[in-house]
Amino acid sequence: MEKDTTKDVTESVNYFTKWFKSIDWDAVISKVISVGLEILVLIILYFILKYAGSKIIKSFFKKYRRNPAVSNNRADTLEGLILNFYGYVLFFVFAILILQNFINVTAIIAGAGVASLAIAFGAQGLVSDVVTGFFILLERQLDVGDSITLDTVNGYVENLGLRTTQVRDFDGTLHFIPNRQIMIVSNHSRGNMRVLVDVAISPKADTEKAIQIIEQICEAEKNNNKNIVEMPTVLGVESSDGTNQVIRIVGTAVNGEQFGVQRDLLKKIREALLQAEIDLPIATPIVKTAQA
Repeated sequence: MEKDTTKDVTESVNYFTKWFKSIDWDAVISKVISVGLEILVLIILYFILKYAGSKIIKSFFKKYRRNPAVSNNRADTLEGLILNFYGYVLFFVFAILILQNFINVTAIIAGAGVASLAIAFGAQGLVSDVVTGFFILLERQLDVGDSITLDTVNGYVENLGLRTTQVRDFDGTLHFIPNRQIMIVSNHSRGNMRVLVDVAISPKADTEKAIQIIEQICEAEKNNNKNIVEMPTVLGVESSDGTNQVIRIVGTAVNGEQFGVQRDLLKKIREALLQAEIDLPIATPIVKTAQA
């Protein structure tokens, strides 16, 4: 039994020795060096083309932004999309070139047609993302930097791609939203925005005098504040009760500046009313209940 085992081991060693000696090590080393150099050259070329391509694309969009008819947000959107697309295509091409040194890539690509039906079912979500993203870009529903609302997400568009949209929330959270889930887009960055200011005064105050003062402030602000597009108009008393009466003012401001315009208007109107001795709302007394 031991002789048979020893004989098997000896035959295995002899077979391995013959196989090892039959290898043309010069050819193997030459092949390894050749493949290694080719891969190294491809990797270097990949980074060179990626850097050069990115510089060319950025240079183009730098000139593109000088066009007064083009918004910076639109330019940022297209620049990011083209850079991503260029990066993906370049990576795919060089990955194929490198893999050709180890496997028959052509056969794999041809064989992929057999499994294409199964892949199509699994990639329905991806296809839907890409198609939706394409129409979002085509219809210019969103641009990088836009203030938007998507369902329960509020924030600014940080990146817009064919598959996902990235929205930075006001608290700093970055949301990654698949494009197929974007059903209703509320874009707050298109066109001029409405300014609405409610000024509360005492129910005993002279309403007509207060309105005249407010109109004077609105006219002065229209001349001094470049962010006001349409002069704020005093609509009159919006509501009145036992503690105050509310005078409403509406106007139009440059997109993104409407909240600042509202704050400035309210501040200056209240200062003017106080200076004219117009009584402000009566403070509601706070009743504290003693605990038993």
